[in-house]
Amino acid sequence: MPDLSNQRRLAASLLKCGEGRVWIDPASQEELADAVTRSDLRSAIKAGVIRRKPIQGTSRVRARKHALEVAKGRHSGPGSRRGTPFSRVPRKERWIRRIRAQRETLAELRAQRKITPTVYREFYRRAKGGMFRSRAHLLANLRLAGHLKEGAA
Repeated sequence: MPDLSNQRRLAASLLKCGEGRVWIDPASQEELADAVTRSDLRSAIKAGVIRRKPIQGTSRVRARKHALEVAKGRHSGPGSRRGTPFSRVPRKERWIRRIRAQRETLAELRAQRKITPTVYREFYRRAKGGMFRSRAHLLANLRLAGHLKEGAA
């Protein structure tokens, strides 16, 4: 197997690409060892003995697969987190989610006549004051106060 590094270098300059993209036909390597001038290499390129390999891109398959998993909620463990819990989901957004859930629950219970408007107003104000951690905590407090039967909501 002859040393074709010089031919590869010249072919790369003729093909206007890097040496790594120069393909040399393995069957014609012996004949190419004699090709030392640019014109020799031009004729080899014309004959198809030397070609330029296509540019190899970066596959996005793994990236797409990862993105699908992230959409499902995977890869969100402590090792993947950047930023504090409140920078990831701001305090205000957390509050909005919590208070909306609690207010919807109260409105539902009032519409179903499971609580009176007076009780609704009282617990609405308590919710506004941040008394309840969650919807479940609100319902537990309603039950403890005796305003809601055990099976309801």
